[in-house]
Amino acid sequence: MATDVIIACDFPNAGETLAFLDRFAEEKPFVKIGMELFYAEGPAIVRAIKARGHKIFLDLKLHDIPNTVEKAMASLSALDVDMVNLHAAGTRAMMEAALRGLTRPDGTRPLLLAVTQLTSTDEAAMREELLIDRPLDKVVLSYARNAAAAGLDGVVCSPLEAGKVHKACGPAFLTVTPGVRFADGDKGDQKRVTTPARARELGSDYIVVGRPITKAEDPAAAYRRCVRDFLG
Repeated sequence: MATDVIIACDFPNAGETLAFLDRFAEEKPFVKIGMELFYAEGPAIVRAIKARGHKIFLDLKLHDIPNTVEKAMASLSALDVDMVNLHAAGTRAMMEAALRGLTRPDGTRPLLLAVTQLTSTDEAAMREELLIDRPLDKVVLSYARNAAAAGLDGVVCSPLEAGKVHKACGPAFLTVTPGVRFADGDKGDQKRVTTPARARELGSDYIVVGRPITKAEDPAAAYRRCVRDFLG
């Protein structure tokens, strides 16, 4: 099974993003393009980064009625990205529609992942704001099972939940895990976090790392450290 470190390129514009990627003279890291950058620059930034030879995780977390999501996924599939995602809370019908939209006429498609619960969400917020009274790990596993039943490739979850997801959905069901920080780094606004090495031990297939790399004095060195810690 493929594993990798994905850099979250959460920059406000194309100029800063491409300047950051210029600092990688030897590697072509897998990168995540999220809402901030995509909404600022549109599909052009995806094409520009893809033309440089990077794999891309397009992190837009779609959540709408099934018909709308199906059509949106068809548009995203034409961008030739490698991963896309949606919110599992949109129901199995929405996820099945997304899969139909994402699949190209020749049968190929990007990997499709479902977001379970954001790593900035804790059990207190779920209970008090979302009115979800079940334990966080049970909610995550229920969402993961729904995603697997809908035919998705995996989920975005906390590293702390990766092993449980594999146990519930099988070893081939991917776990892509943000909330990764170096042991000597700042947690930022993440609440369910761990280190790259611990994420590997817990069963993460891919880790998404942002500020520990993008804000580092030497991003390429921080990326290599992360790769060493995660891939061994």
